Amino acid sequence: MNYYLGVDGGGSKTYALIVDGQGNVAGKGRSGNGNHQIDREAAKLNIREAVEAALQQAGLTREQIEFAYFGLAGADREADYRILRPMIAELGFPRHEISCDTMIALRAGTDRPYGVVLICGTGVNGAGVSPEGQFYQCGGFTYLLGDFGGGGSLCVEAFRSVIRAWDGRERPTLLTRLVLDDLGYSDVQEMFDDYLDHGRTPPLRLAKLLFTAAQEGDEVAREVLARQGAELGKSARAVIRRLAMESLAFDVVLAGSIVTRGEGEFVRDAIREAVKEAAPGARVVTLEVEPVVGAVWLAVEATGIKLPPAIYERLRSVSDFSLA
Repeated sequence: MNYYLGVDGGGSKTYALIVDGQGNVAGKGRSGNGNHQIDREAAKLNIREAVEAALQQAGLTREQIEFAYFGLAGADREADYRILRPMIAELGFPRHEISCDTMIALRAGTDRPYGVVLICGTGVNGAGVSPEGQFYQCGGFTYLLGDFGGGGSLCVEAFRSVIRAWDGRERPTLLTRLVLDDLGYSDVQEMFDDYLDHGRTPPLRLAKLLFTAAQEGDEVAREVLARQGAELGKSARAVIRRLAMESLAFDVVLAGSIVTRGEGEFVRDAIREAVKEAAPGARVVTLEVEPVVGAVWLAVEATGIKLPPAIYERLRSVSDFSLA
């Protein structure tokens, strides 16, 4: 029996998944940050931890894995691969490959060999592959280098919206009540002083409160989420135009918790509008399985064979692929 390993290393979590040649899940593992750009040593340890857990659950050795495919956040440039190649080689898999996490998300979300993917989780990223196999990435390099959004930025937007409403620069917002309750402060002054005096950073979970407030009709929250959608739409347009895909039919895959789990259409509507303008034949789809599934499919295809229908259908049919 052949076994294949897929790994999804993101900014807040790392998933590892092993399946057999029929698509049966043999082992799975989970750990924390797998992005070396955030913390190289932590990423190294977390990727290893997730892989070891999957191997242990499957009762397999590294030598029994036909191919291992690693989709890693932060695998953006040659400078990154000079770090990642030896890091992954140390895991000891005889046959393996590394790519950016955008590629495993794209593979998991479309049945075409080309398309566009937008990731909005802890951070943001956009990328695409043309029918000719040309790859282009737009973003994924922090706010300073052009990005906006993802949970790492949206939690700050939620927090600062409360401050700006409190000091009179913005309208009152439902976020005030939600953020104070979540963080355990009695009023904004107390929160302001504590964060200023101790150099605190808002936790990522505050990003979810934007969706809660938006669902309740809060205009401040809706504007923040609309801006996130507009920025992702700009990335999609940039990729589509750079790859000359304006006249083609293809999927724009949305991946990451902000665009797949956020309530309402506040972010996705703006993306659809931008995509329709750039490529009328394109379809915006929300990823319904974990990107690690795409890593498994790429592991199989990396051996030179066409993905067996059993593996595709068995994993594709899972609508909530939880590794918790």
